[in-house]
Formats: sequence, C-alpha cells, structure tokens
Amino acid sequence: MIPLQHIHPMIVHFPIVFLLSLLVFDTAAALFSVPVTGRSPAGHLSAGLAVLAALFAMVAIYFGDQALSFAEANGFESDIAEIHEHLAIYTSYALIAWALVRGFLWWRNVRFTGLWRFAVPAVELAGAAAIIVVAYFGGQLVFDLGVNVAHVAA
Repeated sequence: MIPLQHIHPMIVHFPIVFLLSLLVFDTAAALFSVPVTGRSPAGHLSAGLAVLAALFAMVAIYFGDQALSFAEANGFESDIAEIHEHLAIYTSYALIAWALVRGFLWWRNVRFTGLWRFAVPAVELAGAAAIIVVAYFGGQLVFDLGVNVAHVAA
C-alpha cells in the first residue's frame, strides 16, 4: 500500500495540469473568438477543466495536510512548509471560487464576447502564477529539505 504521506506529491500534479491546460485552451479560444463561457462545446470543456482543477486542489490540500502532519510527527519543522501550506490553501480557495463562477456562467449560458472574452484567461493567468509559486515552495520542501523522501540530517 502507498504510504499516506506519498499521496500528496502524486495528486498535486493534477490541479496544476488542469489549470495550465485550462489557461492554454481559454487563451487560444479567446484569440480565435471562440466563447468558452456558456453551453457550447468549448464551454463544456473549459468549465469542466475549472471544476476538475478545484476538486483535485481540495484533494491535494487534504493529503498535503496529512503529509505535513506525518513530517512534523517525525521531527520536521520549517517556515517553508508553513508558507507552502498557507499559499496552497489560499490558491485552492481561489480555484474553488473560479470553478463556482465558471459553473454559474455555464449554468446560466452566459457568453463573454468582444474584449470580455479575454477576462477569462486573464483570471486564469493569475491563478497559474499563484499555483506556480505554491509549486516552487513545494519543490523546496522536497528537493532542498527532503521532507518525507529522506531523513533530514541533524
């Protein structure tokens, strides 16, 4: 069986990929004047990716908390872990809010046209920047500090 503390690093890649894929898809759609809001084929895919990113972010937060508890129970302590945890929680809340907005726009069949079509990828660009910062601190935990992958040297 997979150790509980190793599930977070496996799951955490899903919201990253879903959000970055969403950004690329919505940017391309905006450039070609294809509405990604509302009930269109592009709208279905785009809203679905937003919801999947939020769902997997919640799962990653849960398992990240479990992994941090395991590490702390074994004597690990780091300000980087606290920064990573707090930024991840805020980013997860933002992804959930965005998924709710996208779901509402899909449900009400609201379509952004004109310059408004660039608002969607602009918000997602901010989300992608946030998730990259969170990933940077997560990478420091693993690659610099070896949390849950190696015994920390005294």
